Amino acid sequence: MLIYNDIYKADMIKKEQFILSGAGDQTITGDVSYDDIFNNQPSIIFVHGFKGFKDWGAHHLIAERFAAAGYRYVKFNFSHNGVTQQAPNEVTDLEAFASNTISMELKDLDTAINYAVHTYPLAPIYLIGHSKGGGLVILRGAGDERISKIITWSSIADFSSLWKKEQEEEWRNTGRIFVENARTKEKMPLNSSLLEDYTDHKNEFNILSAAASVQIPWLILHGDDDINVPFSIAQQLAQAQPKAKLQKIHGANHVYGASHPYTEKELLPHLQEVFERCLTFLKEE
Repeated sequence: MLIYNDIYKADMIKKEQFILSGAGDQTITGDVSYDDIFNNQPSIIFVHGFKGFKDWGAHHLIAERFAAAGYRYVKFNFSHNGVTQQAPNEVTDLEAFASNTISMELKDLDTAINYAVHTYPLAPIYLIGHSKGGGLVILRGAGDERISKIITWSSIADFSSLWKKEQEEEWRNTGRIFVENARTKEKMPLNSSLLEDYTDHKNEFNILSAAASVQIPWLILHGDDDINVPFSIAQQLAQAQPKAKLQKIHGANHVYGASHPYTEKELLPHLQEVFERCLTFLKEE
């Protein structure tokens, strides 16, 4: 399957930076990649996952390829993902990371959507979310009429899957637990405000319930060698919303072969397949 010519001029792709007011007096940093030879470009907003950020791995190459295919690609850092303007390629602000909540991320996502709608008012809005970002995209895809299509990559189906159930008692008692960054082996703190926020809004944050309410076109992509979020989770999402298109990426892991930092100039085969499947889906009427 090859529906996209991977030969393009990267120097034709333009990138503009933006800063928005985020949750809790923090800022949202983002960028927009586009090629201005195209008119009426649809906007894609990319939503990163847990312990991720907008410039992780090969996200910049994905942005360039969508821009070269005629889309305006918006990616942004959540206000409390722990990435700063001074160190944009690592999670260094662990106190901000620790205080993040699902409500904060939904507020930030709404801010990013508002930015795209007001800046490009005539363009359709599509959302792509990876992992935890997929869960957020499903929630907004079910409830925001401004969104025309959604795509999820390796999406979770329950926000509480991000921690272990047996940690919750300690979490409530001590106010903080730690999760390991698989790449750096660093212990990253999470304040109990995350658990409290999830518990207080459990119905509102129910991803499978939201999935059942999605009425717009939805593409579910998932690797069958994903040890972080098993392929069976994608099947749960598809069972919740039978109209969604579930497509398996054979042999792919949670990040489709990418790593950080990503120094290659081309996409690895699984990422290329993800891109091509997305492009096919977005071009469908």
